Amino acid sequence: LYSRHQFTEDMPCGVRMLTLFLYLNDVEEGGGTHFPLLDITIQPKKGNAVIWPSVLDDKPEMKDPRTDHEALPVINGIKYGANAWLHTRDYKAAEENGCT
Repeated sequence: LYSRHQFTEDMPCGVRMLTLFLYLNDVEEGGGTHFPLLDITIQPKKGNAVIWPSVLDDKPEMKDPRTDHEALPVINGIKYGANAWLHTRDYKAAEENGCT
């Protein structure tokens, strides 16, 4: 279970602009990615991906609260996924310096 969360605006690597999540397997039951403020749940299906912005179009340094999300619990089976984030600044250098 990955509970509803927000990103931090003051990270050295900058804000997270986009998130890509790839579903690597089918899940028998549960395990969806839920966006409570949008009332949308994406069910895991092998090979599908979802991408969403984390910031406002007209203010790319400000979080868009509509894209707060959470992983719902897997009821039956197991869930494998992979994610990628696009930040506004150099994430790798910030991580190497222990700033993430």
